[in-house]
Amino acid sequence: MSTIAVTDASFAADVINSDKPVLVDFWAEWCGPCKMIGPSLEEISEELADQVTIAKVDIMENTDISAKYGVQSIPLMILFKNGEPVAQKLGAAPKSQLKGWLESVL
Repeated sequence: MSTIAVTDASFAADVINSDKPVLVDFWAEWCGPCKMIGPSLEEISEELADQVTIAKVDIMENTDISAKYGVQSIPLMILFKNGEPVAQKLGAAPKSQLKGWLESVL
């Protein structure tokens, strides 16, 4: 399963009410580091498909949810379990580090 796009309107259904953990990547089209980690997140979403859903929120198009979670710098990844944020990681990192971090907090 590849990453899914989440909007202000779909956030509750896609993230809060999900029956498995969801890693939300807050990003923007103009963000170089966001573009760097995009392919890694796609690969991780395939590798860990049975454990976690990886969702992407474009902060320029979805300002309500970005503001609700205090997104001030990107890329920002927040892991939600049972509808609650339980861990977050700020900034780009190599795929191995992103996957290692994610596995450690799942």
